[in-house]
Amino acid sequence: MCSPASLARLAVIVTILACTPALRPGVAIAQEGLQPLLQKYQAEIAKPSRTTVDRVLAALLRENRPGTSEFLRRWQDRGVYERPGDGFFFYAQEASGALHLIDIDSGVAVAEVTRREINQIRPNSGVRGVIAAALAPFELNAPEPARRQAALDAIARSGDADQIVPLADSIDHEPDAVLKRRKERLLVLLTAQFGTPQSARLTAISDLAGDISIEARSVLNQLTARQAGVAIALPEGANIARVLEVGEDISGTEAYDRLVGAGLAPPRQSATDRREVLAQHIVDGAVGGVPLHQLDTDAARTRAYEALEAAGTVPARAAENEVARTVAAHVFYETYVQPDPEVTAAAEDALATTTRTLGLYQTLDLVLDGLSLASIFFLAAIGLAITFGVMGVINMAHGEFIMMGAYTGYVVQIFIPDYTFSLIVALPLAFAVTFGAGVTMERLVIRHLYTRPLETLLATFGISIALQQLAKNVFGTQARPLTAPDWLSGALTLNDIVSISNIRVAIFVLSLIFLALLLFILKRTRLGLEMRAVTQNPGMAASMGINPNRINMLTFGLGSGIAGIAGVAIGLYAQVTSEMGANYIVQSFMTVVVGGVGNVWGTLAGASLIGFLQKGIEWFNPSNTLAAQTYMILFIIMFIQFRPKGIVALKGRAAGD
Repeated sequence: MCSPASLARLAVIVTILACTPALRPGVAIAQEGLQPLLQKYQAEIAKPSRTTVDRVLAALLRENRPGTSEFLRRWQDRGVYERPGDGFFFYAQEASGALHLIDIDSGVAVAEVTRREINQIRPNSGVRGVIAAALAPFELNAPEPARRQAALDAIARSGDADQIVPLADSIDHEPDAVLKRRKERLLVLLTAQFGTPQSARLTAISDLAGDISIEARSVLNQLTARQAGVAIALPEGANIARVLEVGEDISGTEAYDRLVGAGLAPPRQSATDRREVLAQHIVDGAVGGVPLHQLDTDAARTRAYEALEAAGTVPARAAENEVARTVAAHVFYETYVQPDPEVTAAAEDALATTTRTLGLYQTLDLVLDGLSLASIFFLAAIGLAITFGVMGVINMAHGEFIMMGAYTGYVVQIFIPDYTFSLIVALPLAFAVTFGAGVTMERLVIRHLYTRPLETLLATFGISIALQQLAKNVFGTQARPLTAPDWLSGALTLNDIVSISNIRVAIFVLSLIFLALLLFILKRTRLGLEMRAVTQNPGMAASMGINPNRINMLTFGLGSGIAGIAGVAIGLYAQVTSEMGANYIVQSFMTVVVGGVGNVWGTLAGASLIGFLQKGIEWFNPSNTLAAQTYMILFIIMFIQFRPKGIVALKGRAAGD
């Protein structure tokens, strides 16, 4: 027989054994793990959509069970699989053509299957974007910088108030300086949109003043967004943006249409519409009790329609006098979508500052574009400034020398794959090739036509056509690549508004170099002195021992060689084709003529005027560059009428010649 003490010990042991299943680690994990929660939303996870994913994410984030962030990341990356037999979810690792299923909670491989035995969950791009936004707070402190960057991108795309606290907490622990600045900026943007208290929100909005980035402008535009309203009186408590005056801010027709859209007035009816309605309601030779033969006046037709209205046969309509009365009886206004007046006032002030700053940067960007285009025109025209401006030879083949220089660069890159070294070789080689072509052309053709400008024009035009056809026969009709080195790729970017490609910067620098080099040759060298002497008075120069024929040959060769170098530079960003020179011959002649014939400074002034003028016209109509060029040519024609000798006209004997 058992003693009372033994019975007590037995009862304790039984109680412990009964409670043991609840204390086993495996059971605890099963109850607290992620898989049971996923099974509650099995169908939504297996086939996610934009209409169901929010509910699943809300539950996952609310529970925040271990492994939630890893599951969201894998779900987003299509790394979650469903087992059809029981609907359980797994991760998978590929090995030897099979998939090892990995338990979501324990991380242990539990089975090996083929791809046909398992369903890969493939959320679409919209669902993945929503998952990325929900995952962002978890990823802000991820060990890999790429994951933290992805989290910041997701917050930038779909920011909300719940992300402010985790984003702020992650800033002090961010080791990457670039990512830290990105986090601080996103925190300002989120605080401006959703921040509390109001003082913090107003401070964040003030910090966005003058910020021309797309993100900042988007936030300010959202805070100042407006919606149209109409009522008998201004609604109390509404954040009114402005009251619209009919006839000034809004037309009477648009005002009444708003009334009709708001259900505050019947639709307007034209005379034609009224006649059609009356024709549909003819009964026993009358409409609304008015005989048909009396419906020959507007008043009679109005009386008939009013009778139909009173009988409920036709819908009510508004006459013209009723339209005016109805519009006058209502007030039209715009309200801010954001209800807080202090927030919208701060946002309007910040947006006004941003708009002014944006205008300044747009002007700077326009100036840089004008400088870039002017440098291209100058580089293309500087050779012509020598042959036409100094020698007076109308060389219609000047564009083809530019084309020859570009093709020289292309051929060099075929044999020298290093783009930097090939560019170093191509520039002097292009000068040599086109210099030789220019000397040959001067010796064989130009020399015999110095006193016959019209025949010179025709001869050089024929040579240009022949050179184009020769290029087509050798290189074909397709555009050939002239690749810039890596250090010339990309652009110099100041902000979201102002940027300029590195190639255009290089062309601008090259133009300055050639300007200085040409001025040095003309002013500081014996060749330049002899060139100027032969230009001003060939007979006197010959009597002083200068050979005019030799100087003319070298001058023409120099102009042609510079055109070849210009072709290499232009070919780095433009298409290299047999017709590319024709795109610059007109601008080159305009540059020389407008700037002043025979003057290097005039060529620079002409290129600047044409470049800035074209970019300015394109700014007003950016979608039609052909119209911009047309207006530019018309302006130049008028300019030449008032200043036929150009911007920088020659003086003294040269001007008289």
